[in-house]
Amino acid sequence: MFRFTLLIILSLTLFSACENDIAVVNTINADNEKVLPIEADKNAEIMYSDSAQVRAKLTAPVLNRFEGKKKYMELPKGMEVIFYDEHRNQQTKLTADYGIGFESNEGMEHMEAKRNVVVINQKGDTLNTEHLIWNALTKKIFTDAFVKITTKDDVIWGDGLTSNQDFSDYTITNVKGEVSAKDNEVNKKSDK
Repeated sequence: MFRFTLLIILSLTLFSACENDIAVVNTINADNEKVLPIEADKNAEIMYSDSAQVRAKLTAPVLNRFEGKKKYMELPKGMEVIFYDEHRNQQTKLTADYGIGFESNEGMEHMEAKRNVVVINQKGDTLNTEHLIWNALTKKIFTDAFVKITTKDDVIWGDGLTSNQDFSDYTITNVKGEVSAKDNEVNKKSDK
């Protein structure tokens, strides 16, 4: 009888110590819950078209797609995007160490490129920055980050940029400096 009573008391003690406060459980689950991609791909290649014509090709070593309140794809290991004209000639090339693109049911809304962003247009003008946003709806690229643009004649620095998506017509915000590439070559030769 003593053992039976001890077993009942021990069982009641154990069950009364277990309390499942739903708010506490939800908090623990939310803190430990990691959002997993609905799709993951290695060496991804995506072609974007408009009116049945290829307009861009995106390649990335890793591509993860997520769904939730917002649909997006993340390119954590970098990306390369090549934009084409209507004859499928390369207009612009963009590379970056990280990318994230936000999508709607109609397709890509906007994409952000971060870290070591380089854009090269048809003329060979090169944009270097750490953050760049491409708006697919307006077909514009822009940034508020520091920019350096190198052309065949000049090197220009500024605190932002707005451009069309092929980077052929751009405006630099708050120009910080400009160096003529020809003057720079003369200075390099005179230093020798």
